[in-house]
Amino acid sequence: MSIFLGIDSGTQGVKAVALDLDSGRVIAEARAPHRLIAGLPAGHMEQDPADWITALDRVLRDVCAQIDRSRVRGIGVSGQQHGFVPLDAQQKVIRPAKLWCDTSTTVECALITAKLGGLKGAVRQTGNAILPGYTAPKILWLKRHEPANYRRLRHVLLPHDYLNFHLTGRLSMEAGDASGTALFDVRRRTWSRAAINAIDPKLADWLPPLIESHASAGLLRLELAARYGLRPEVFVSAGGGDNMMGAIGTGNVQPGVVTASLGTSGTIYAHAAKPVVDPIGEIAAFCDSTGGWLPLLCTMNVTTVTEAVRGLLELDHTALDSAVAGVPAGANGLSFLPYLAGERTPNVPNGTGVLFGLTGRTLSEGHLARAAMEGVALGLNFGLRRLNQLGVRPKEIRLTGGGSKSRAWRQIMADVFEVPVVAMQQDEGAALGGALQAAWCVSGIDGRRASLAKLAGRVVALDPKTRCEPRKANASVYRELQGIHDELSVTLRPLFDRHRKLVTG
Repeated sequence: MSIFLGIDSGTQGVKAVALDLDSGRVIAEARAPHRLIAGLPAGHMEQDPADWITALDRVLRDVCAQIDRSRVRGIGVSGQQHGFVPLDAQQKVIRPAKLWCDTSTTVECALITAKLGGLKGAVRQTGNAILPGYTAPKILWLKRHEPANYRRLRHVLLPHDYLNFHLTGRLSMEAGDASGTALFDVRRRTWSRAAINAIDPKLADWLPPLIESHASAGLLRLELAARYGLRPEVFVSAGGGDNMMGAIGTGNVQPGVVTASLGTSGTIYAHAAKPVVDPIGEIAAFCDSTGGWLPLLCTMNVTTVTEAVRGLLELDHTALDSAVAGVPAGANGLSFLPYLAGERTPNVPNGTGVLFGLTGRTLSEGHLARAAMEGVALGLNFGLRRLNQLGVRPKEIRLTGGGSKSRAWRQIMADVFEVPVVAMQQDEGAALGGALQAAWCVSGIDGRRASLAKLAGRVVALDPKTRCEPRKANASVYRELQGIHDELSVTLRPLFDRHRKLVTG
């Protein structure tokens, strides 16, 4: 008779779910928002980790108020990947965290890449290219731009590690989230000495101990257990990055399942029993949080784009779907390059949004709304085609995240990807994944290690009402539009770079 809590701390807020493992049902949920720091220069995206703690405290209070607290055995934390949380010798936060969507580190990426012997050297040493989203260039940025803060640096954590540290008082990191730092050798599942030395050899002493994905990060601190009315022995699992936890929460823990997460960013990923390394670095060769690997593509602009357009048009979500449905596939030639926050796949950190094909006919509410959804889907498909080339060929894609709730968008995804798509009954896959990983962790502590695949099989369920099959006529239109989208991206990159210099002075 056990309950496990799953926490997902994302860019926009923190979510919590309570999973009754005996019934296999989520029996309580809670949410609390937090914000980006306003007024930063172009490309800089930061948050105060104290805001994450405030939101975490609120959702834990709220979710615990809805359940039998005496039954809670464990907590699993999912967090936005790649963010750099710098701590000093007293384990205090030095400055705000630079986030996954921060693109201010292009120079640092080039410097690290050069020290590793170029792209081929970086892939050889870590399994990944050195991209602005990753943690490593953020550390070098601190060294180059804020030397006084860098001199104080003694501990490097990621967002989920920082929440684990708050909950347990212990520093640790697991392979899934660590593999997104660009300091990690994904093939050997250990820190890369070459990548560390490219920044500072002392950095090796500032990285936390690595623990296995099935391990516990520690017990919930007694004062926190008392605050939330929990038993004195509640285990906090290793946790992981939001994509790793989203994989668990969508049952993506064995080969053959492919997940697309449609949140602030967009990701498509699959479980692999061995490393899947892309020699040109477009696909991330991450480890997962089950002991396997998670080849993954990531785009930086998903619901931020559709929400910006929805806000501009002053539509609710139902009206937005209706506006999209009223325009044919391809939006009569209107193409939206959705790089509102730069882009990661393809790697265009200085990219901006572009509308191509505006005419008197396409300058309308419905065309703009549809072009935004299609532009996001085409951006994801750029990476999905690369995954296909690396041997990941989905027969169906499971959708999770806020974007999965839109019927119009689900159909666009099916038509663009040319495979069926289906949403989950529980759409907060990362929080659910945290709860499932906590159950897996505690089963081992209890001396009867459960199969994670079997645990997920008891809990994870598809929503058959949301299934969308690809439409051949629409797919043909999108293949043509994909070519325009891709060529625009390549052609405009020099102009994006010139534009960044103009707006930053």
